[in-house]
Amino acid sequence: MYRPDCALVITPHPDDAEIGCGGTVSKWIAEGTKVFYVLCTNGDKGSDDPEMTSERLAKIRYEEQEEAAKVMGVSEVVHLGYPDGGLNDDAEFRGKLVHAIRKFQPEVVFSTDPMRRSFYLHRDHRMCGQVSLDAAFPFARDRLHYPEHLTEESLQTHKVADILFWGAEEPDTYIDITDSINQKITSLEKHVSQVGSDIGKYLKDSSMRTASKWESKDSSVVYAEGFRRVQIRR
Repeated sequence: MYRPDCALVITPHPDDAEIGCGGTVSKWIAEGTKVFYVLCTNGDKGSDDPEMTSERLAKIRYEEQEEAAKVMGVSEVVHLGYPDGGLNDDAEFRGKLVHAIRKFQPEVVFSTDPMRRSFYLHRDHRMCGQVSLDAAFPFARDRLHYPEHLTEESLQTHKVADILFWGAEEPDTYIDITDSINQKITSLEKHVSQVGSDIGKYLKDSSMRTASKWESKDSSVVYAEGFRRVQIRR
């Protein structure tokens, strides 16, 4: 997999990006890629604390995501602010993703794989992945979709080259994160409201299992992230 000059991560909840592609993002940024985030929901339902409120949790998770992004060197986090569980495959949500793609002009878009079948997938993850795919192609490419982006904001249409879906049941693209696994862990540790003290061990074990599935990897690869690659621009 090539390293792009610009990548966009479209993620459903705070912490999902760090879990799904944090090692790759850290690696690419260190090598010169500009990476932007679109955070779709505010994560305001993700707590079992009986004293927690949605308003308070949303503020906590906003700050946690900003801190995690700083660890990796993400250029900007766009907070769409939808409530947790509130994503829908509709024109409004799709338009916001199209706007981000046209604004940042990424070669690669990351998002959650909406096609998993063998185990449960959070509704927001399904919506995020599917709408990201549609926004990338054909909506961001075609000027008559959301023409106000062009006429009112002077944005340009854009055709994404590749989408990398994390959480895929059968990954076909692997990226070596041996040198960036610690940064992935440090960034996820910023999500204090969501992760425990054993998150580092969990991520290392998971990334080792992913690397073990990469049949053509170099012997130096210890940790890897796997994706399902959808090629749009050939």
